[in-house]
Amino acid sequence: MPEFLAIIPARYSSTRFPGKPLADIGGKSMIQRVYERVASLLDHVIVATDDERIRDAVGKFGGVVIMTSPDHKSGTDRCAEALEKFEEKKKTSAEVVINIQGDEPFIRLDHISLLQSCFKDGKTEIATLIRPVDDESVIHDPNRPKVVIGKNGFAIYFSRSAIPYIRNGKRGEWHSHHTYYHHIGMYAYRARILREITQLPPGRLELAESLEQLRWIENGYKIKTAITEYDSVSIDTPEDLKKALQSGLL
Repeated sequence: MPEFLAIIPARYSSTRFPGKPLADIGGKSMIQRVYERVASLLDHVIVATDDERIRDAVGKFGGVVIMTSPDHKSGTDRCAEALEKFEEKKKTSAEVVINIQGDEPFIRLDHISLLQSCFKDGKTEIATLIRPVDDESVIHDPNRPKVVIGKNGFAIYFSRSAIPYIRNGKRGEWHSHHTYYHHIGMYAYRARILREITQLPPGRLELAESLEQLRWIENGYKIKTAITEYDSVSIDTPEDLKKALQSGLL
């Protein structure tokens, strides 16, 4: 039984970058770059897709791929279906599923290791990464979700707003009064928990903030956080890829 199973959800359709998983990066597709980096650390890695072009590309470089429904609304839902099919095919079960973003060809392996370490705590149901904010503008940027955590490292709440609010601090100086954290959207789940959370209807908090993880918190699930000093580099547009390559990441 694999303790950790990495699943890489991959869709072909993208408004800002059609065919993104198959974009060429130094002679290899983006999905191959992601797959090979993860496979250098974990023994069990699969791509979950609904597109035959991605399936064929993964098969060509020798990767493991599972076809999933085109109707999933999130990568979490796609991971859950892929888990079921993986276990049925392999006649085994996974203990923890790590959801790897398919648009991070330069994914840091220490990020994956940090997620793994969270499950040394038996109370961990879901794990994610957070990073201290060193730029005041991030605190007030609604596109960079913030998170507050308890003394035990479990998340209390995620928000697009600046939380906590500094009552007696001047705007622009909040980071000098409190350590803020912004969320890095990478998750791992105990397999049993993944099955449960994908059966939950959208919650009021999730609908208000458009943050999927609030559905889990609203239903009482515990999200363990691990702190990293490094941000993730996701590729959302062709321009993002160009900048990443110019910065020397490859």
